[in-house]
Amino acid sequence: MTKRKAISRAPWFVGVGAVLGFIYICLPLIGLLRKISWSSLVSQVSSGPTRDALSLSLVTSIAATVVAVVFGLPLAWVLARVQFRGSSLVRALVMLPMVLPPVVGGVALLAAYGRNNGLVGSLLYDSFGLQLTFSPFGVVVAEAFVALPFLVMAVEGGLRAIDSRYEELASTMGANEVKKFYLVTLRLLRPSLIAGIAVAWARALGEFGATITFAGNIQGRTQTTPLAVYLLLESDPQAAYALSFVLLVICVGVLVSMRDKWLGSRR
Repeated sequence: MTKRKAISRAPWFVGVGAVLGFIYICLPLIGLLRKISWSSLVSQVSSGPTRDALSLSLVTSIAATVVAVVFGLPLAWVLARVQFRGSSLVRALVMLPMVLPPVVGGVALLAAYGRNNGLVGSLLYDSFGLQLTFSPFGVVVAEAFVALPFLVMAVEGGLRAIDSRYEELASTMGANEVKKFYLVTLRLLRPSLIAGIAVAWARALGEFGATITFAGNIQGRTQTTPLAVYLLLESDPQAAYALSFVLLVICVGVLVSMRDKWLGSRR
């Protein structure tokens, strides 16, 4: 396939639209930076409620990412490699949390995992005493629900790009399915897998709607950083801006680190 040659300049109407689009994206970010009290940024982020929210977000988002990897990696493999009737519908359902309104996702989680009349939630509570709603476990469930499709999308794309001849060669050399998967497929998939993990983690870290609907907003228990930002906007706007800046830095860091692995930037 011939590589498309880059051009030095765009038509004027395209350039104007691109500049306006870039300004549209950047203006809110500039506005946020102007609102931050840089002299007290560290103290605002390290104070009691904000520190607790950041700590909880870190723990639950990492746990949610682990869940996304455990479920998302085999899901992506099946969608990329196995042909079966209804695969398009399965893929659409797997990707649904990406476009589903977050509050609707939270309501759906309540219908499935709620302690009272949940599809499996009441069974979990009666059998194991496990209540997911209004608990840190519920935060992990909600974050993993919205993060998993991002990992599946990245990994499925990576699997489709792998030259199957390497895996076939491993089979001819006597490698069984497990060895072939771990020694060949995962090594070739590493850039896409790392990208998927990073994006899924960033999405879990920033989750709001499904979390507040399913797990609530209990300080020190289920109040993650986005939920703390929402409340602090009324009681302590400077702390809200400081926490928002922390999330902004994390998201920018993820995107910058993924520029060559997932975003396809040119050097």
